[in-house]
Amino acid sequence: MAKEAWHRWGHENEAGALRSIEPEKVRSAAQLISSGRVLSLAQPISDRTPVPHGRTSVMHFMNRDGGDYAAGGKRPGGFQFAEDTLVMPAHLGTHLDALCHVWYDDELYNGFSQNSIRSTFGASRCGVDKLPPIATRGLLFDVMRQRGAPLAAGEFIGRDELQAISAAADFTPEPGDVALIRTGWFETHGPQADYFDGEPGLALDAALWLAESGVAVIGADNYAIETIPFPNGTVFPVHQRVIRDYGVLLLEGLVLDELAATGATTFFFAAAALPIVGGTASPLSPMAIL
Repeated sequence: MAKEAWHRWGHENEAGALRSIEPEKVRSAAQLISSGRVLSLAQPISDRTPVPHGRTSVMHFMNRDGGDYAAGGKRPGGFQFAEDTLVMPAHLGTHLDALCHVWYDDELYNGFSQNSIRSTFGASRCGVDKLPPIATRGLLFDVMRQRGAPLAAGEFIGRDELQAISAAADFTPEPGDVALIRTGWFETHGPQADYFDGEPGLALDAALWLAESGVAVIGADNYAIETIPFPNGTVFPVHQRVIRDYGVLLLEGLVLDELAATGATTFFFAAAALPIVGGTASPLSPMAIL
């Protein structure tokens, strides 16, 4: 039973490694801003957003639109408006996994019981509503550029490769960083039917190297961070170890091609999860500010 980062930030901590992002870290990361260019790293949300079998597709309903006025709707004082409703899974598109999302041995991160998660109230421990906004240094590990082509399903990214990219880019992962992994998977497979049939991703040794370096978040341009199919005898080994044992958040479904095209490998990263009480994840619209 591994507990590498339990109680590091207190016995009641439900935000995990995000607690390592101290004000000085934010101030230091802000010094990376030079041009002021802001890039979105998020997928658009629509009924075309890729969704795996077993999850509901995005449903977008207009409650009030121009057609209502064309049909004779009242316009008090000339006032007209549009309003809509969105229904979607929390784990869809670009989203952040909360620390209640994955566990083993009946215990969540920091030793909280799995009984703290129930269908009647959601997650009373380690829910996405317990996560503070994120503003820190971002690191881009451009594996696609390193290899010269998009990675194929089932390809592993190991620790040695991440270390080589880190050395070439002249940065070292530090506590509170957000580490982003570009595989090219969303760029080449996002609109295709085989998007969820498998994917390249982090091998466990690479993920543990990042977690042990103290990063607060690991993100990637695929749908599960780690390699699929899983290594023999394992099921979501990266999820289990980094979320439950280290309190590291996983940020899935990123769009990284525009950031990669700038050549930037370090940047100011900002994002905030929706405070969904008891939620296991949140849609996210992360930004890289250059």
